[in-house]
Amino acid sequence: NLTTTSATSVISNAASSNKVLKVNVLNVANTSSTNSADITIAWYNGAAVSGTGFPIVSAVTIPAKTTLTVIDKGTQYYLEENTSIGATASVANYFIVTASYEEIS
Repeated sequence: NLTTTSATSVISNAASSNKVLKVNVLNVANTSSTNSADITIAWYNGAAVSGTGFPIVSAVTIPAKTTLTVIDKGTQYYLEENTSIGATASVANYFIVTASYEEIS
């Protein structure tokens, strides 16, 4: 649940993890029953949404009670060490972000 309008870490790969994370799916659900809101999902060149964010999707409006698939099997992302994916909401407490990933060592 995105409880803030600041960038929130969704998946983070630590600097010394010795792993690559293969992100297979990332979905964003707007749980509001009446209001649309915007979401930005970005890849960061630092773990835990540090460094610079590079948008995967930017300020996409998601209608109430709707889910957006941002990453799927056709658009997988690989997170090397010291990188992350974060979410920024235009309104707090509207969105739930879910993701599926594999650890590759």
